[in-house]
Amino acid sequence: MPSPTMYSGSLFMVVAPSGAGKSTLVNALLSKEKGLNLSISTTTRPPRPGEKHGREYFFTSADDFLARRDKDEFLESAEVHGNYYGTSKLMIEQQMATGADVLLEIDWQGARQVKKQFPEAIGIFILPPSIDALEERLRKRGQDPEHVITRRLLAAGGEIAHASELGYVIINEKFTTALSQLRSIVVASRCRYKQQAVRNAALFTQLGIHAE
Repeated sequence: MPSPTMYSGSLFMVVAPSGAGKSTLVNALLSKEKGLNLSISTTTRPPRPGEKHGREYFFTSADDFLARRDKDEFLESAEVHGNYYGTSKLMIEQQMATGADVLLEIDWQGARQVKKQFPEAIGIFILPPSIDALEERLRKRGQDPEHVITRRLLAAGGEIAHASELGYVIINEKFTTALSQLRSIVVASRCRYKQQAVRNAALFTQLGIHAE
């Protein structure tokens, strides 16, 4: 695999416990930042009504998934409720090589796997302002029965304990502030030396700047 320093694009990982507002923030970010693509995972679970291959997920069989996993084609993979999920390494590399930034909505275990192959991936953990606020948001969604809400709240503590493994932390108390902070991280990352050196190779050469 080429060194991450050769890519002009960046890889972002956004992690959060259920109910922290991760998906809402990510969707708002994608609508405002050009050149930022949401990674589409591969899964063996059947499509749900309204889902389309290549839009929500790339759907495949368990045999195909396991064969590709054995060939080390996934940046990260996991089994959830009897179904496999994974992020294609090749698709990520292709997008980053063309200058696109790629964003992964991922859990902390997946982020840890990605970091092993892309040490320069930028990790962002979204925190709720409090556990009480998290519980309130889960209940307001009206999507889950009581036992599921309880399970999500119990799981949140374990997930939040891994916030220190990510490079950035955003406390999603006020949505507009959290979104502004998220955008700031993306914009600043595009100004890193290695990204600028690849994106502006001719200028760097003209100015006599040589990559280390």
